[in-house]
Amino acid sequence: MGKIKSKLIKRSAENLVKKGIEFTESFGENKKILKGTMPSKKIRNQMAGFLSRLKKQERLDQPKILEEN
Repeated sequence: MGKIKSKLIKRSAENLVKKGIEFTESFGENKKILKGTMPSKKIRNQMAGFLSRLKKQERLDQPKILEEN
């Protein structure tokens, strides 16, 4: 069972993705991308982890979608 992310983290991550910023599955790379935009280290790390988890889930769900069509 994982830790629950706050609404602030989820909403902010969604807004950044809508802006067109490309994130990766790597926590370290996402952290570098967010370096200038986040006000605190803790929020930046939480958001980088959340975004990397979303990208991994996105990649794992792709083959299922392609097989259904």
